[in-house]
Amino acid sequence: MGFLKEFKEFAMRGSVIDLAVGVVIGGAFGKIVTSLVDDIIMPPIGFITGGVDFSKMKYVIKEANEAAGVTEVAITYGNFINVLIQFLIIAFCIFIVIKGINSLKREEPAEPEAAPAPTKEEALLTEIRDILKNK
Repeated sequence: MGFLKEFKEFAMRGSVIDLAVGVVIGGAFGKIVTSLVDDIIMPPIGFITGGVDFSKMKYVIKEANEAAGVTEVAITYGNFINVLIQFLIIAFCIFIVIKGINSLKREEPAEPEAAPAPTKEEALLTEIRDILKNK
């Protein structure tokens, strides 16, 4: 029974809930960026480069042979280019969001420095002064 109670306390912590929300939103954001790259950014780039579709770009190592039942072996570097562009867009978006959040944070005023503790000599002189003053 202690294990379940311990797990419940762990799962209900604020940081775990925040992490779960972040993962779900991140997954949805990833789909948005994938669509942005595939449907909006890559078509103009393909048009500029003469109709090249990056997702179809590949280096064939071994041709497919349907009669022999051999599938194609290829390095799909075009897909890598798409994923790289998606990463750069995500990184840029996160940079903008973090920069905006940091600009919204108020700078906390610096706390005034506490006066340094008196040295032994100062403490001794203060005692002597107080004794002389009381006489």
